[in-house]
Parts: sequence; C-alpha cells; structure tokens
Amino acid sequence: MLPATMAEMWASVGSTIASIMFVWTIVQRYCPYELRRFFDKYTYIINGYFNPYIHISFPEASEEWFKRSEAYTTVEAYLSAKASKNARRLKAVLGKDSSKLLLSMDVHQRVEDEFRGVKIWWASNKIVKQAGPSFQQEKLSYMLTFHKKYREQITESYLEHVMKEGKQIGVRNRQRKLYTNCPTEQWPIYKRSLWSSIVFEHPASFETMGMDPEKKQEIVEDLLTFSNGKNFYAKIGKPWKRGYLLYGPPGTGKSTMIAAMANLLDYDVYDLELTAAKDNTELRKLLIETTTKSIIVIEDIDCSLDLTGQRKKKTKKSSEDNDENERPKKDVEEEKKSNKVTLSGLLNFVDGLWSACGGERLIVFTTNYVEKLDPALIRKGRMDKHIELSYCSFEAFKALAKNYLDLEKHPRFDTIQWLMEETKITPADVAENLMPKSSLDDADKCLSNLIRALEQAKEEAQKKKAEEAKLKEEEAAKKKDEEVKVKEEEVAKKKLDEDEVKVKEEEAAKKKDE
Repeated sequence: MLPATMAEMWASVGSTIASIMFVWTIVQRYCPYELRRFFDKYTYIINGYFNPYIHISFPEASEEWFKRSEAYTTVEAYLSAKASKNARRLKAVLGKDSSKLLLSMDVHQRVEDEFRGVKIWWASNKIVKQAGPSFQQEKLSYMLTFHKKYREQITESYLEHVMKEGKQIGVRNRQRKLYTNCPTEQWPIYKRSLWSSIVFEHPASFETMGMDPEKKQEIVEDLLTFSNGKNFYAKIGKPWKRGYLLYGPPGTGKSTMIAAMANLLDYDVYDLELTAAKDNTELRKLLIETTTKSIIVIEDIDCSLDLTGQRKKKTKKSSEDNDENERPKKDVEEEKKSNKVTLSGLLNFVDGLWSACGGERLIVFTTNYVEKLDPALIRKGRMDKHIELSYCSFEAFKALAKNYLDLEKHPRFDTIQWLMEETKITPADVAENLMPKSSLDDADKCLSNLIRALEQAKEEAQKKKAEEAKLKEEEAAKKKDEEVKVKEEEVAKKKLDEDEVKVKEEEAAKKKDE
C-alpha cells in the first residue's frame, strides 16, 4: 500500500506543479503588463517586511556603456582570494606579466566572507536578455547579502575595506600594458577604447642602465617620492602628476629610461603619437581614457608637430592671407586633412584643467634638440624635472661592464678611462661593443672591441676637428679677401668721387672765366 500511496502523492504533486505552470503561462501571456507590475511591486514590499536580509548589487555596466564599472572590478579583485578557497567553479585569467593564472569566482557561484564577527555572502549573477532577433545581452553583477541589523557596520566600514583591499589586490595582480593611440579614422562608435595595447615586458631597470650612480640615485629618489606623495599633493593643492623632460643625443638611453621608470613604479605606459590625434578635442579624449599609475610618453616631441612656430604663424601679414585664394586646390585640401593639434592644446593637455583628471601620472617628453622647443612647453610646473642624458662617462661604463661582462676591475679599464676623457661615445655604442657576439668572445675581446671603437671615434673626432679648423681658416681667408675687396672698392669709389668733384670744379672755373 505504501508504494501506491507514494506514487499517488508524487502524481498529485506533479499535477499541481503542471497546473501552476499552466496558470503562470496564461498570466504572463494575457495579464496586462501594468497589472503584473503592480503585483510585483507589492510582492517585493510584503517580502521586505519578512525578509531580514539586505542585498546590495554591483553591476558590471557603468554609465559609459563601453566601460566596466570600477566598483565591479574592485569587488572582483577582492573576491579572487576568497573564491579560490571556497567556490566550486572558478574562471582563470593571466595575471601580472603573464607569469601566473589568477582565479576568480565564476557566474552563479556563492562565497562567504566574515568581517568583525559578521557573516557576509557574495554571489555572482548573470542575466541574459534578448536584445534583438539575433543578439543577446548579458548583464553580470555581484550581489552582497547581509543581515539588516548590521547595516551600519557593513555600509560604513566593510564596503570601505572591500574597496581599499580590492584596489591594492588589483594593482598587485594586474598585467601592465604598453598602449598606443589609434588613428582618428579608426574610432568607430562601437570601439571599446581609443588605445590599443600589448603586455609591457621591457626588462630595463635602473640597476642595468649605464649612468652616473649619483644621478641615477637622484632620479630614483625623485620617482619614489612622487609615487608616495598623494597626501602631499592634496595638501599643496596640485594635481598628482609630474613632468619629466629627457634630452640628449641619440643613443643615450632616453627610451630605456622610460622603461626603467615604469618597472620601478609598476606603471602602465601610454605612448602618445601626436600626429594620430586630429585636434585638441581628440587629444583631451585620449587623456581622459588613460588610467592612474601610468606614464604618458611623447617621444621626439620636436619632430612630432611644428610646435615652435605656431605663435609666429598668427602674426603674418594680412597680405599673405589674401594669397590663399591663389594657392592650388590640392594644397588647401591637404591642409584641411593635416593635424590641428596646437601648442595651446598641448599646454592644456600637460598642465591645464583636463590634466587633473585621475591622478598618479607621469608625463614624459623626449627630444634630441631641447633648444628647438617652446620655452612655455618645458618650463618648471609643466616639465618639473629636466634630465640630460649625455655621452657615456667612465662610471657609466663600469656599470655596463658589470652588467654585460660581470667585471668590476680589469687592466684595460685604465686605457678605456683615458680614451673616454679624450672622446665622446654614447652608452648604446658602449653596450654594443661589450656584448659578446659569439660563445668564443670573452671579456678581453669585448674590451678590445670597445677600445678600438674609442680609438676610431677619437680619430674621427680629430679628423672632424681638423676639417672644421680648415673650414674656419678658409672662411676667415675668404672673409679677409672680401674685406680687402670691399676696401679696394671703397678706395676706388672715393677716388672716383674726388675726380668727379675736381672735374666739376674745373668746369665751374671755366664757366666763370667765360
């Protein structure tokens, strides 16, 4: 009898469920939307009186549809440690420098947290909506659940703890990127970012750079002071940013210096190509898209745009403007397509109101010819620290020898020191000569290569100096000949003038006699 009774009971339950589903389908199809909304509203209200738990949602979507919510990503970073211990289903992404996998909670998973004796539950949710005939929209979110009697403790202390801890975890685990701005014509509406990126894996560091140790230490201390200066910058009322101007001959390590800065501070790098920005407005858009803890780099700024003569262009005479109608149509069209980023726009980018968006940014300019730049662009307050990267000194050579050959002393060092005092050579040339070219190359051969390169550079410098001296002598002789010629012409002209005066006097005397 018992099995029959159980069978009848389950049959009754199944029939009841089927009836409920049928009635619910009829209600969903034929009940007016307004009436269903009315019932849902009061259902939630009634449920709120009896449900002792409070829920806080953290949706992935932000106000800007192409960006993830910062709160969502911070919670995701915070829960990564909790999820790896408690969740049954995880998702994995590459972590910092692609060296390890980071685990986080997959959708429809739940983990438990505890804060000052209070239990809190986190759940990962996903809702799929049909946004079109062939397009589905996914909405991800994290749901925080806690008892209502802990409302004040959770909203005031726990959430602050989550945001602080999540941001620190996110910074430690993030993959650092090297960004470059996309050309303007490649900015479709659906594009998620104005920058394209790759993983930043440059190995440069201050320890491996060929530079004077005292100067190197000064730069390192300045960078570390800046990175820890959030409260100081807020106190003095300045945006948390700093400008660096790196200048010097080619091959002196300006790009390597930028990579070393990024590795020291653990910053992303944004390599800004000014010629790819159409105008000042797009330059500001690119600035807004950069993140904190980043270095914005404009390399060879003297070559990027004609920033030195733009002020002079405004003072041209109106007659030159009248000639514009006579210019070929092709030239006018090319000018319209040309870059319209101005010196004023770049100054505002570096030090204007828009430069204060975000924080903890370095702005770095590099140039081979600092004298070509407008003084307003590189003044203190915009480019706060000017760093000259010059030719290789003996102290810088010793750092390179230690790095490339593991040498701190060698009999050939005295010869190299003497030659470096007599000639100029860039750190890039020194490094190239110190680098072994085969497995048979030892320290002696590499140092011999460097000595030959220094001797050759010295000979070329002496030859160039002799040519310059000869050229100066020829110019001096030519100038002297021109002076002599001018003097002879002056004497001849003076004599001619005297003869003319004499003739006139004779004619006047003859006329008087007549």
